[in-house]
Amino acid sequence: MIRKLVAFDTTSRNSNLQIIDFIRDYLAGHGVESQMVFDESGKKANLYATLGPTDRPGIALSGHTDVVPIDGQEWSSDPWSITERDGKLYGRGTCDMKSFLAIALAMVPEFLAQPLQQPIHLIFSYDEEVGCVGVRRLIALLKDFRIKPSAVIIGEPTDMKVIVAHKGKKSLRARVRGFEAHSSLAPKGVNAIEYAAEMITFLKRMAQRCAKNGPFDNDYDVAHTTVHTGVIHGGTALNIVPKDCYFDFEFRYIAGVDPEAMFGELREFVDRELLPAMHAVAPDSGISFEEISAFPGLNMPEEADLVVLAKKLAGANMVRKVAFGTEAGLFQQAGLPTIICGPGSITQAHKPDEWVSLDQLALCEGFMHRLLDRVREKAAA
Repeated sequence: MIRKLVAFDTTSRNSNLQIIDFIRDYLAGHGVESQMVFDESGKKANLYATLGPTDRPGIALSGHTDVVPIDGQEWSSDPWSITERDGKLYGRGTCDMKSFLAIALAMVPEFLAQPLQQPIHLIFSYDEEVGCVGVRRLIALLKDFRIKPSAVIIGEPTDMKVIVAHKGKKSLRARVRGFEAHSSLAPKGVNAIEYAAEMITFLKRMAQRCAKNGPFDNDYDVAHTTVHTGVIHGGTALNIVPKDCYFDFEFRYIAGVDPEAMFGELREFVDRELLPAMHAVAPDSGISFEEISAFPGLNMPEEADLVVLAKKLAGANMVRKVAFGTEAGLFQQAGLPTIICGPGSITQAHKPDEWVSLDQLALCEGFMHRLLDRVREKAAA
C-alpha cells in the first residue's frame, strides 16, 4: 500500500484527486462509503469514511495526502517509486506522511472483520503542506455530518511518540511602496528596502525579547515563541532609490501567546515611526500587510482520555511537544480532542532521499492492532 500511495505525485501544486479516487475505490471494494469535500476548483478533495458502526462517534485516523516538491533536490533514486535498502523505504512521502495513511488503509479489512463497538473514521486531507488549507473545509462541515469523530489521531512523523502540543503559526507578507528617485538624490525618494529593513530589525528585536524574557515552555526544543523573516525582494538597480520591497515573516508561538498582539506591536511601530516619515516625502507611499497562512497550536492536557489511550496504544510513559505545525490545532479548535503519533522522524521529512524505517512501520502496525483490540474489547464488554 505504501508503494501505491507514494507512486502518486501529490505535490501540493497538483490535484490530489487520483490518490483520493484510488482510496475511495479501495474502500468501496470493502463496502465502505466515502464522503468527499472538494475545494472551490473541484480539483482537490478531502475524504471522510467510517469503518464499523455508523450510528455513533469513534476515533479518527487522520493525515494529509499532499507532499512537498522535489524541485532542486538531488535524489539517489526515483522519488515516486519505493526503493528499499538497509531496512529503510526511500521515496517522497514515505515519512511525511503516506506510510501512516497506507497502514491505516491496509488495516481496513482487519477492522471490518471485527464486531466493533466504536467505529474508526478515516480523514484524508489536501494542501496541509501549504498552510493546513484543505482540512478546514471538512472540519467546517463535520458538524453537519450524521456521524463525526469523538477524537482524532494524526499520523505525522513523531517516531511513534505521543505528541500533545505544538506551536501555532501566523505568517504574513509586508509590502512597502516607496518613491523612486536617482540615488544621487536619495533624500528626495522613499527607499522601500530601507523601510522594510526597519521593520525587519524591529521583528528581530521582538525575537530577542522572546528569547530573553519568554514566556517559556521547556518541553519544546525551542522553549519560547520565535519570530523569523525568511524572504525579501526589492529594488531594480543600485542607482535607483527602490520603489517596491516585500518580505515574508512569521510568528511560531507557544500556548498563552497572542500572535495578533505581536503583529499589533509591529503595526503600531509602522504607524508611529515609519509612515509619518514616508508621507513627509511622498504622500502616496505606504506599507500594507497580507496573511500568508495561519493555524492554531495544539495543547492537550496530559490527563485527557485520548492522551491516556494514546499512551497505552504506543506503549509510552511520556508525552512530548513539537515545534512543527499540523492540522491538530484546527481539530482541537473545533472541539475534537486530538493527538499526533505516527511513523518516521520529522528530521527526514522534506529532504531528498526521504525515508522511513521498517522498524517504525512495525511500531505503527502494533499501535493499530492495539487500537483494534481496544475497540473490539468494548464490543466484548
